[in-house]
Amino acid sequence: MIKKLLFLMSLCSVICCANLSVAEDDLSFDEFAIIEDGDEDITTETVALNLDAQTIDVKQFDIAGIMLGMNYEELNNLFFNGTYLYTPRKKDSIIYTINKEWKYNLDYECRQNNIFVPEKLEKCIRSLAQSRGLLYVSEIHLERTSTGETIDVYLTSNVSDNVVWKIVYNNDANMMEGSDEKFENQREKKILAFWQGVLDKYGTPNSDEDKWISSENPYEPMMQAFYGQLVLSDNGLNAFDISENIQKARENFQAKPYAF
Repeated sequence: MIKKLLFLMSLCSVICCANLSVAEDDLSFDEFAIIEDGDEDITTETVALNLDAQTIDVKQFDIAGIMLGMNYEELNNLFFNGTYLYTPRKKDSIIYTINKEWKYNLDYECRQNNIFVPEKLEKCIRSLAQSRGLLYVSEIHLERTSTGETIDVYLTSNVSDNVVWKIVYNNDANMMEGSDEKFENQREKKILAFWQGVLDKYGTPNSDEDKWISSENPYEPMMQAFYGQLVLSDNGLNAFDISENIQKARENFQAKPYAF
């Protein structure tokens, strides 16, 4: 099915304007969503080049102008350029995160200062995290309401310079409100148009029928296309960020000064 799609396709790329700048001094804990990062599964499937295919510099790919490795300032410059067509979604467009390893450290530190009431303990943890640069923008969520397109941007922690490691683009190409023949026909045309545009912009996949890979190492930058979705990611950067946070949190744990 995908081979059939790969020969027929065409997608219009659109870009938009959004103000997502947030000064650290203006940060209100009530204004933005703050989450604790979880135990994310960073296991990736093996990848292989197609016969006679060459590797691609996937790190140079962009989705609506957003690229892997962009920092928060660069993202803001993109949103401020006056032509960007995406806007922050209405609820929780910016997600702040405290890495779990650091949160455990700060929890211990606050408790050592006799703070135990849950609300005060959480406030202590967040205040310390903000003042020490441990509270960071981990997700930015954009939408283009006229077409139903969305872009979700995921960033590493400040330990890894708070840069983009994954971009997920979605549209409604795979969605139709009915199951009659006419709806199936419309759905297929939407999918074909989307896939043609993907090929026009990124070229033919060099791994299977839906992946663009930098090398056969799955931790190198990669892009994968689905029906109505593109995922551009650097799993190696994410894995490095996770391991660095674990190591540095261990090194900076404020243990009591035992003497023996």
